[in-house]
Amino acid sequence: MRSSKTERTREHIIAATAPVFNRKGYAGTSITDLTQATKLTSGSIYGNFENKEEVALAAFDFNLESVHSVVQRAVNKCKTTKEKLMMSVLAYHSSQRLSFPGGGCPMQNTLTEADDSHEGLRLRAAQGLLRWKKDLMELINTGIAEKVIVADTDAEKIALHVIALIEFGFLISSATRDRKEVDKILDLAVGILSKTFVA
Repeated sequence: MRSSKTERTREHIIAATAPVFNRKGYAGTSITDLTQATKLTSGSIYGNFENKEEVALAAFDFNLESVHSVVQRAVNKCKTTKEKLMMSVLAYHSSQRLSFPGGGCPMQNTLTEADDSHEGLRLRAAQGLLRWKKDLMELINTGIAEKVIVADTDAEKIALHVIALIEFGFLISSATRDRKEVDKILDLAVGILSKTFVA
């Protein structure tokens, strides 16, 4: 069992290196980047983690959970299933002024790099996408049960469509450095969801 001091050190390393990995990727992040971010020696870092891969996996989990927590807090403030479903998209809109981890979507960033080169990170990102799809499907199916969403709505198809649009919005925003580009794509996702609601 780790001591509280060891656990605090590990948490510090993860939190400090998470934005670095999200911006630079696994291959682009050096041990110098890690020591500069944490203000620790390489010996201190590798005294708490076996290698850079273990740090990267923990940092990815941290980034993904940070995004999920931001969205979930916004969703939890909504009262109805309909409002919660819409907020699942609108949480990413610039008008909400929510603070997400720097560097963009951790799943997209990780998959772009790790698709053919790092199986551990690829699997983590895949799990994140599947969790996202599951969360959206649960909201849609709850809406169907409450009769606020059209009964024959294909929950999986709508969830995948919404995720694809949001991720594409992030891609455009990353390329153009213009957050408003995300908003335009999010408007399309909102339109798709709106068509599933019972009039």
